[in-house]
Amino acid sequence: MNNSKFRIQELDRRTLSWWKNRRDRIDMEPPYQRKGRRWSKSDKQYLIDSIVNGFDLPKFYVTDFTWGPSDLNRNASAYAVIDGKQRFEAIFDFFDGKIALSEDFKYIADPNIKLAGLTLEQLRQQFPGIAEEFENFNPIIMGVVTSDKRFIEELFVRLNRSRPLTGAEVRNAMAGPVPDLVRQICSHDFFTSNSKFPKGSGQDLNLAAKILMFEQLGRIENTKKENLDQFTSVSSSDNDITLTETLKSVLQNLDRMTDIFFFEDDLLRSEGPIPVYYWFIRSLNSEQHWEARDFIETFTGWVKSKDKSSIYPDDLSSDLETYSTALRSVNDKSSHEKRFELLSKWFAIWVSRSHR
Repeated sequence: MNNSKFRIQELDRRTLSWWKNRRDRIDMEPPYQRKGRRWSKSDKQYLIDSIVNGFDLPKFYVTDFTWGPSDLNRNASAYAVIDGKQRFEAIFDFFDGKIALSEDFKYIADPNIKLAGLTLEQLRQQFPGIAEEFENFNPIIMGVVTSDKRFIEELFVRLNRSRPLTGAEVRNAMAGPVPDLVRQICSHDFFTSNSKFPKGSGQDLNLAAKILMFEQLGRIENTKKENLDQFTSVSSSDNDITLTETLKSVLQNLDRMTDIFFFEDDLLRSEGPIPVYYWFIRSLNSEQHWEARDFIETFTGWVKSKDKSSIYPDDLSSDLETYSTALRSVNDKSSHEKRFELLSKWFAIWVSRSHR
């Protein structure tokens, strides 16, 4: 790396109070960040416990925009968090009274002092010296100076290499056009309003990458981690143009799916089946869209039924068993293809019989 374009240096030591008072100048949601608010209450309390008891914290890393203008500075911020977002959030929550010390907190310096369950405001009133030590705690914060997003993305991946990031979160920090297109897809109403599956570990990023890959390749493919990683690594200028056109097609089909599915639709409680739903609806003509959701609801009801042999005549029972088996390996190409084939087959039968 060219050091003139990338530099990491420890910032002047500042207190937690100093950082709290300037939190509106910290961009907590830069594009490469993992989803926020993922720490549990006990996780946050454990961090506050560590600070109050004088233990060291891991280094924080922030992009330092105080050195001058930068194209990376989206919100006229002074800093953007690279690593340490959940720690910042836990600290700010303690300042705001949103969390208190845990009910089993022990003050190591003097076990006779009972601090369990106290908020910071209560500490200030009852034990002002301890509150002051917390507020004046000086974390080590490393400032990254660069105008090239690639260096930030590379640092983020390296810092989190040994941590339990999901594949989707690591891909979100990769260089190239795909991560940005994936984030655009995730902001679509289908993801934010219709879908009901949990998104805390990047499941939405994962789904968006699968859909984008299907559309770009023009076919169903394996959607395992190695396949999505390889697809995301595409970064040539020729592919940029093609991917932009692909994005338009994805968003148009998601527009249709937004009209087809309900708000927080129970049919979308799991991310796994949705790539096939996407490919199935993509294959329909506009006159068939209004029947698509009713069919999917009916068909999934058949699949979940314990007595499949009595639901429908012909070979449906066998097909439902095949579909159920395919659901056990939702990222295999053969599973995608079989489920799409069966949805298409029985949709045609279902429509023809319902219109008799």
